[in-house]
Amino acid sequence: MFKFRKTSVRHGIAFAGIIVSLASASTAFAGECPADKMKPNVREKVDYRPVGVTDVTLGSINLEKQPAAIKDRELRFRKLTIEPGGIVPWHSHDDRPALIFVQQGEIVEYASNCADPIVHKAGDIRPEVSGTSHWWKNLGKETVILYVGDVRKDPHDHNM
Repeated sequence: MFKFRKTSVRHGIAFAGIIVSLASASTAFAGECPADKMKPNVREKVDYRPVGVTDVTLGSINLEKQPAAIKDRELRFRKLTIEPGGIVPWHSHDDRPALIFVQQGEIVEYASNCADPIVHKAGDIRPEVSGTSHWWKNLGKETVILYVGDVRKDPHDHNM
């Protein structure tokens, strides 16, 4: 027989409230390109090198060895730290979908399919999918921290 304790119920209600808060926060997607500014290949590739960027892999999973059995794919979770003036160089997500969470600061994205720069702020989530090629720059005075979950095919691909 299962017994409820008042403290367990209160903790359960508090925990449910936190989950609801997090769920509603997770729907706050990053700044988006205005519909009238979306155009394919409107921005050309630039050849900037990484500047002021620290990229640390916090963990990864070989997806071929999991029940999903996705051959030649790795689920990777990283932390990117971008100093003021820092640049995340041009890269593509045609074969590497990702979700970016802006934990701290504000950063500007220059996407191949948007005529205007896109500003991303702390708390934003940016989905990156096929058709997305871009570079990012920290124009602010505060260090930007991004958490990145992506599905990578080539373990030697060190593109950001």
